[in-house]
Amino acid sequence: MRNLDFAPLYRATVGFDRVADLMDRVLSNDVAQPTYPPYNIEKTAEDAYRISIAVAGFAPDELSVEVRDGNLHIAARKAADEADRNYLHRGIATRAFERRFALADHVRVAGATHEHGMLHIDLVREMPEALKPRRIEIARANGATPVLEAQAETVN
Repeated sequence: MRNLDFAPLYRATVGFDRVADLMDRVLSNDVAQPTYPPYNIEKTAEDAYRISIAVAGFAPDELSVEVRDGNLHIAARKAADEADRNYLHRGIATRAFERRFALADHVRVAGATHEHGMLHIDLVREMPEALKPRRIEIARANGATPVLEAQAETVN
C-alpha cells in the first residue's frame, strides 16, 4: 500500500487541516479495527444519530463515555471480582475495551443510557445559524429604476 505525503496540502491551504487529518487517518496503516464489542450506528432523525454498543456483563459504573478533541471515547474496565469464579464454559466476553469514534463538526453528545446490556449514546448535529443557508434580499439602488422595469426605446 502507498503512503501519501500531505505536507504540500498543509502548505497550500488554510483551514483545511481537519480534512487532511481525516484523509491521513483513513489512509494510514491502522486499517484493522477491533471487532469487540459489536456496535450499531443508526440515524434516528434528520440531525440525530445513535451509537448502540453491546456491553453485556458491564455495570454502568464500569463504563466511561468521554468527548475529547472531537473524538468520542468509550471505555470499559471490569472489576477484579471475577478471579474467584470457576467457569466451565465462558462465552460472554467481559474483557476491557476502548472504542473511538471521530465526531463531525457541530455534532455533540446528547446523552447516554445503559439498558438490557446495551450502551446507547445519542448524538445531535446542531448547525450554527451562521452556517445555515439564508436568503439575501436584493435592495434597489437609491431611486434607480430596476432593470426589469426600464422602458425600451425604439430606434429608427
